[in-house]
Amino acid sequence: MSATSTTTVESEALAPPSSRWTQLVCGIICMVLIANLQYGWTLFVNPLNKAHGWSIAAIQLSFSIFIALETWLTPLEGWIVDSLGSRRGPKLMVAFGGIMVGLGWIINSNAQTLSMLYLGAVFAGTGGGAIYATCVGLAVKWFPDRRGLATGLTAAGYGAGAALTVVPIRHVIAASGYQEAFFWFGLIQGGVVFIVAWFLRFPDAGEVSRALVPKVPQTRRNYPPSEVLRQPVFWVLYIMFVMVAASGLMATAQVAPIARDFNIANATVFFGATTLSAALIFDNICNGGARPLFGWISDHIGRENTMAIAFALGGVSYWLLGTLGHAPWAFVLFAALIFLTWGEIYSLFPSTCTDTFGPWFATVNLSLLYTAKGASAFLVPVANIIKAATGGWHIVFVVTAIMNFIVVALALFVLKPMRHRMLAKD
Repeated sequence: MSATSTTTVESEALAPPSSRWTQLVCGIICMVLIANLQYGWTLFVNPLNKAHGWSIAAIQLSFSIFIALETWLTPLEGWIVDSLGSRRGPKLMVAFGGIMVGLGWIINSNAQTLSMLYLGAVFAGTGGGAIYATCVGLAVKWFPDRRGLATGLTAAGYGAGAALTVVPIRHVIAASGYQEAFFWFGLIQGGVVFIVAWFLRFPDAGEVSRALVPKVPQTRRNYPPSEVLRQPVFWVLYIMFVMVAASGLMATAQVAPIARDFNIANATVFFGATTLSAALIFDNICNGGARPLFGWISDHIGRENTMAIAFALGGVSYWLLGTLGHAPWAFVLFAALIFLTWGEIYSLFPSTCTDTFGPWFATVNLSLLYTAKGASAFLVPVANIIKAATGGWHIVFVVTAIMNFIVVALALFVLKPMRHRMLAKD
């Protein structure tokens, strides 16, 4: 190879820092466009119940199916992305995801039976997981020096993106019915994701080798998935993820029903906004903002220390909502605090996983950990069962608070020493 061609190859491999920020922005856009799949779902629950007479529990099973497939299929999708290579993998997988999420909501718009509603959840969950796994993998691979921040910004797109469309979706549902909202938002969001997909790629070998040295310890090894599954640290992370995700999903999926049961959903709080509308907007903003905030903090003080702070505040927030949330302003405030102290799991856990097991197989390893969200989804209907058995939401909030405090103890006294020994050995 000539000196000129060698120089050309090296210049292509060592892209300027701005290129990774461009990739990050594209990943965030894709995440924003699929945020409604999860965080806009609560707006459709009561209209579906009113239109068809289906029980809330039966309708929420669709949400559980979506969450399960959005997570449980990601190891396969992550493996495909890494196998196709840094140039083709992200493009093809996210384009596929855009098609699937669009079809999922279009199917929902025409669903006249629960079976069709569940089929829509299958399509949306498959596509949403393909997009989510690829975009998070994109962040951890491009930003070894700012992994918490980059992952947090990417996850923020998913957490806060729905805040842009909560009010429009409610207006479309009120004016034209939930079917029109499902159809048009599904078509537009899926179409834009498909277009943006063709700009995505992972870094080539050595492309980020000149990144700044991270402030938190990271392994020098790259663990393949088969080896990751044999590590006790992985399973401690998995259990912690399940517990925190379950408590958060119980709240995010039930905001509208809880506000309705508290008889404050349509109470005006400020600037003419109802309690539910204000809560959904602030919840999504806090949910999104928590991810880069706590991710950035974890880049400086460590992953486990940040987990302890966030989850302790989360436990207090659940208790406050259950105790004081019957007042409209209190409901908006404490629901927002729950989202603020829950959403960061989607930056802290991926960053911790990649720090521990390396970036080379990061997409599939992150996806294996992300299946914990799918496992936790099946606990969401338990909230309705507890509520029906006790006649209120108080015990639900007590249980979720306790789960958060248990995870605080696991982070400080189990995970932290285990990871310290493992990284020292590596």
